[in-house]
Amino acid sequence: MRIGLGGPVGSGKTALVAALCRSLADELRVAVVTNDIYTTEDADFLLRNGVLPAERLRAVETGCCPHTAIRDDISANLEAVEDLERELPPLDLVLIESGGDNLTATFSHGLIHHQIFVIDVSGGDKVPRKGGPGVTVSDLLVINKTDLAGQVNADLSVMARDAKEKRGDLPVRFLSLVEDPAAREVTAWVRGLLADGG
Repeated sequence: MRIGLGGPVGSGKTALVAALCRSLADELRVAVVTNDIYTTEDADFLLRNGVLPAERLRAVETGCCPHTAIRDDISANLEAVEDLERELPPLDLVLIESGGDNLTATFSHGLIHHQIFVIDVSGGDKVPRKGGPGVTVSDLLVINKTDLAGQVNADLSVMARDAKEKRGDLPVRFLSLVEDPAAREVTAWVRGLLADGG
Protein backbone atom coordinates (compact mmCIF):
# COMPACT_ATOMS: atom_id res chain seq x y z
CA MET A 1 0.00 0.00 0.00
CA ARG A 2 1.27 3.47 -0.87
CA ILE A 3 0.32 6.45 1.29
CA GLY A 4 1.19 10.01 0.26
CA LEU A 5 1.79 12.70 2.86
CA GLY A 6 1.37 16.29 1.70
CA GLY A 7 1.04 19.68 3.33
CA PRO A 8 2.64 23.09 3.69
CA VAL A 9 6.31 23.65 4.53
CA GLY A 10 6.90 23.16 8.25
CA SER A 11 3.61 21.43 9.00
CA GLY A 12 5.39 18.35 10.34
CA LYS A 13 5.21 15.87 7.46
CA THR A 14 8.72 14.49 7.95
CA ALA A 15 8.26 14.21 11.71
CA LEU A 16 5.01 12.32 11.13
CA VAL A 17 6.74 9.98 8.65
CA ALA A 18 9.41 9.35 11.29
CA ALA A 19 6.75 8.61 13.93
CA LEU A 20 4.92 6.20 11.61
CA CYS A 21 8.16 4.39 10.79
CA ARG A 22 9.05 4.03 14.47
CA SER A 23 5.56 2.76 15.28
CA LEU A 24 5.18 0.36 12.35
CA ALA A 25 8.64 -0.85 11.33
CA ASP A 26 8.66 -3.73 13.82
CA GLU A 27 5.43 -5.18 12.44
CA LEU A 28 5.47 -4.16 8.77
CA ARG A 29 7.97 -4.01 5.91
CA VAL A 30 8.09 -0.24 5.42
CA ALA A 31 9.93 1.98 2.93
CA VAL A 32 9.90 5.74 2.37
CA VAL A 33 10.30 8.07 -0.60
CA THR A 34 10.90 11.75 0.18
CA ASN A 35 10.62 14.74 -2.16
CA ASP A 36 12.60 17.96 -1.91
CA ILE A 37 13.17 20.51 -4.63
CA TYR A 38 16.99 20.75 -4.58
CA THR A 39 18.14 18.74 -1.56
CA THR A 40 17.77 15.39 0.17
CA GLU A 41 17.07 17.12 3.49
CA ASP A 42 14.00 15.13 4.50
CA ALA A 43 15.63 11.77 3.75
CA ASP A 44 18.75 12.93 5.60
CA PHE A 45 16.59 13.79 8.65
CA LEU A 46 15.07 10.30 8.63
CA LEU A 47 18.52 8.72 8.32
CA ARG A 48 19.97 10.83 11.14
CA ASN A 49 17.09 9.80 13.36
CA GLY A 50 17.54 6.13 12.52
CA VAL A 51 13.88 5.46 11.74
CA LEU A 52 14.70 3.02 8.91
CA PRO A 53 17.85 1.50 7.44
CA ALA A 54 19.30 3.52 4.53
CA GLU A 55 18.30 0.90 1.97
CA ARG A 56 14.63 1.54 2.81
CA LEU A 57 14.82 5.25 1.93
CA ARG A 58 14.86 7.03 -1.42
CA ALA A 59 15.20 10.78 -1.90
CA VAL A 60 13.75 12.41 -5.00
CA GLU A 61 15.05 15.86 -5.92
CA THR A 62 12.17 17.25 -7.93
CA GLY A 63 13.85 20.40 -9.32
CA CYS A 64 10.38 21.89 -9.61
CA CYS A 65 7.29 22.74 -7.59
CA PRO A 66 6.55 19.80 -5.29
CA HIS A 67 3.06 19.18 -6.64
CA THR A 68 4.49 18.56 -10.12
CA ALA A 69 6.35 15.43 -9.00
CA ILE A 70 3.43 13.98 -7.04
CA ARG A 71 0.59 14.84 -9.41
CA ASP A 72 1.61 16.01 -12.89
CA ASP A 73 4.76 14.04 -13.75
CA ILE A 74 5.06 11.24 -11.22
CA SER A 75 7.77 9.33 -13.10
CA ALA A 76 10.64 10.09 -10.68
CA ASN A 77 8.54 9.00 -7.70
CA LEU A 78 7.27 5.89 -9.48
CA GLU A 79 10.83 4.93 -10.36
CA ALA A 80 11.90 5.35 -6.72
CA VAL A 81 8.98 3.21 -5.52
CA GLU A 82 9.64 0.54 -8.14
CA ASP A 83 13.33 0.43 -7.17
CA LEU A 84 12.35 -0.17 -3.55
CA GLU A 85 9.82 -2.82 -4.51
CA ARG A 86 12.39 -4.59 -6.69
CA GLU A 87 15.21 -4.44 -4.15
CA LEU A 88 13.21 -5.11 -0.96
CA PRO A 89 10.32 -7.39 -1.81
CA PRO A 90 7.79 -7.80 -0.46
CA LEU A 91 6.86 -4.43 1.05
CA ASP A 92 3.72 -3.85 3.11
CA LEU A 93 3.78 -0.05 3.13
CA VAL A 94 5.50 2.73 1.18
CA LEU A 95 5.19 6.26 2.54
CA ILE A 96 5.71 8.99 -0.07
CA GLU A 97 6.31 12.43 1.40
CA SER A 98 5.75 15.45 -0.80
CA GLY A 99 7.93 18.49 -0.57
CA GLY A 100 6.23 21.35 1.28
CA ASP A 101 3.44 22.83 -0.80
CA ASN A 102 0.21 24.75 -0.35
CA LEU A 103 -3.38 23.73 0.29
CA THR A 104 -3.86 22.62 -3.32
CA ALA A 105 -1.35 19.76 -3.14
CA THR A 106 -2.83 16.42 -4.13
CA PHE A 107 -1.25 13.16 -5.25
CA SER A 108 -1.95 11.32 -8.47
CA HIS A 109 -3.88 8.11 -7.85
CA GLY A 110 -1.37 6.53 -10.23
CA LEU A 111 1.21 7.03 -7.48
CA ILE A 112 -0.61 6.45 -4.19
CA HIS A 113 -3.64 4.63 -2.82
CA HIS A 114 -4.40 7.03 0.06
CA GLN A 115 -3.42 10.58 1.01
CA ILE A 116 -2.76 12.14 4.39
CA PHE A 117 -2.72 15.93 4.40
CA VAL A 118 -0.91 17.66 7.26
CA ILE A 119 -1.55 21.21 8.41
CA ASP A 120 -0.52 22.77 11.70
CA VAL A 121 -1.93 25.26 14.16
CA SER A 122 0.83 27.84 13.65
CA GLY A 123 -0.95 29.05 10.52
CA GLY A 124 -3.92 29.98 12.71
CA ASP A 125 -7.30 28.40 13.21
CA LYS A 126 -8.45 29.77 9.83
CA VAL A 127 -6.50 27.16 7.80
CA PRO A 128 -9.21 24.45 7.59
CA ARG A 129 -11.74 27.13 6.65
CA LYS A 130 -9.58 28.12 3.65
CA GLY A 131 -10.15 24.67 2.19
CA GLY A 132 -8.29 23.57 -0.91
CA PRO A 133 -8.11 19.99 -2.17
CA GLY A 134 -5.55 18.93 0.45
CA VAL A 135 -7.97 19.89 3.21
CA THR A 136 -11.22 18.89 1.55
CA VAL A 137 -10.55 15.58 -0.23
CA SER A 138 -7.54 13.92 1.40
CA ASP A 139 -8.32 10.56 2.97
CA LEU A 140 -7.10 11.82 6.34
CA LEU A 141 -6.53 15.40 7.52
CA VAL A 142 -4.01 15.76 10.34
CA ILE A 143 -4.03 19.01 12.31
CA ASN A 144 -0.58 18.97 13.85
CA LYS A 145 1.30 20.78 16.63
CA THR A 146 -1.75 21.15 18.84
CA ASP A 147 0.58 21.81 21.78
CA LEU A 148 1.27 25.25 20.23
CA ALA A 149 -2.39 26.31 19.98
CA GLY A 150 -2.30 28.49 23.09
CA GLN A 151 0.85 30.25 21.95
CA VAL A 152 -0.60 31.25 18.57
CA ASN A 153 -4.19 31.86 19.76
CA ALA A 154 -5.55 29.03 17.64
CA ASP A 155 -8.89 27.64 18.78
CA LEU A 156 -8.89 23.88 18.19
CA SER A 157 -12.68 23.72 18.44
CA VAL A 158 -12.94 26.22 15.57
CA MET A 159 -10.51 24.13 13.53
CA ALA A 160 -12.54 20.98 14.27
CA ARG A 161 -15.81 22.69 13.29
CA ASP A 162 -14.41 24.12 10.06
CA ALA A 163 -12.67 20.87 9.11
CA LYS A 164 -15.97 19.02 9.59
CA GLU A 165 -17.77 21.59 7.45
CA LYS A 166 -15.22 21.26 4.63
CA ARG A 167 -14.73 17.48 4.85
CA GLY A 168 -18.10 16.03 5.84
CA ASP A 169 -17.53 12.47 7.08
CA LEU A 170 -13.88 12.25 6.03
CA PRO A 171 -11.67 11.73 9.12
CA VAL A 172 -9.64 14.38 10.96
CA ARG A 173 -7.03 13.69 13.62
CA PHE A 174 -5.51 16.25 15.97
CA LEU A 175 -1.87 15.57 16.81
CA SER A 176 0.98 16.78 18.95
CA LEU A 177 4.12 14.75 18.38
CA VAL A 178 5.50 16.37 21.53
CA GLU A 179 2.71 14.80 23.57
CA ASP A 180 2.27 11.67 21.42
CA PRO A 181 5.56 10.81 19.69
CA ALA A 182 4.09 7.54 18.41
CA ALA A 183 1.25 9.38 16.59
CA ARG A 184 -1.08 6.70 17.92
CA GLU A 185 -4.29 7.80 16.19
CA VAL A 186 -2.65 8.24 12.79
CA THR A 187 -0.83 4.93 13.20
CA ALA A 188 -4.15 3.25 14.06
CA TRP A 189 -5.70 4.75 10.92
CA VAL A 190 -2.91 3.28 8.78
CA ARG A 191 -3.25 -0.11 10.49
CA GLY A 192 -6.99 0.02 9.77
CA LEU A 193 -6.37 0.56 6.06
CA LEU A 194 -4.00 -2.39 5.96
CA ALA A 195 -6.42 -4.59 7.88
CA ASP A 196 -9.14 -3.71 5.36
CA GLY A 197 -6.87 -4.72 2.49
CA GLY A 198 -5.68 -1.24 1.59
